[in-house]
Amino acid sequence: MRGKIPAGIAIALAFMVPAAPAMAQSASPGLDQNCQTIERKSFKDIRELFTIDLDTATTTQLRVLTAQILHYADTEGLPTLPDVIQEPLNGTSDDLRAWLKTDAQKVWAVDLRISVVRTLTAAGPKVKEATQKTLDEASVDGYLAYLNDGLYAARALDCASEPTPTATATPTSQPTPTASATSTVAPTAATSTSPVAGGGGGLPVTGADTATVAGIGGALLLVGGASFVIARRRRARFVA
Repeated sequence: MRGKIPAGIAIALAFMVPAAPAMAQSASPGLDQNCQTIERKSFKDIRELFTIDLDTATTTQLRVLTAQILHYADTEGLPTLPDVIQEPLNGTSDDLRAWLKTDAQKVWAVDLRISVVRTLTAAGPKVKEATQKTLDEASVDGYLAYLNDGLYAARALDCASEPTPTATATPTSQPTPTASATSTVAPTAATSTSPVAGGGGGLPVTGADTATVAGIGGALLLVGGASFVIARRRRARFVA
């Protein structure tokens, strides 16, 4: 339904609305809700388009004005105006004149308010605060100021307050010690005091254990000698 504007009006618009794209491109960049740099969307004050006397304007003048309004409504993505405007365009000159005088700016103002509300999607605290203040004021001038400048200023504050992600320190791997750099401690041989089974392969016994063995050996010799002497005496007495 949005393609029903006569070809003559479309040609006229090519000469009458050339400044809109240039204005949008010259606007300084802003931030979106993800803090990414984007080109700002510029919202036109359509009241500036009403430069003719609607009571005495010709049909062509009325249609050119209506086509200009439709152009900005489409460019800005206004939710209802592009569809609503088709009915008076399809009607008589009197219908179009009456709509421009009474309803055009009313529908446009509602669309601006809806556009303000839409900015609350994924909004930060500063944007929410600015949006609520704009909605409370409920004025066309306030809507335009917010959509063209206030929104981007509030987003900049929200993005500036977000914590900057810090780089996580990556633990460095420790060098693996090489065989040449590692000092090897040789095990200390323990001295064993136990007798070695199998005879002559053992180590000599020294220290306190040697004295004990020698003492026991001497005692055995004494007992053996005494037993020998006693046995000889008894044998001698028995023979006599």
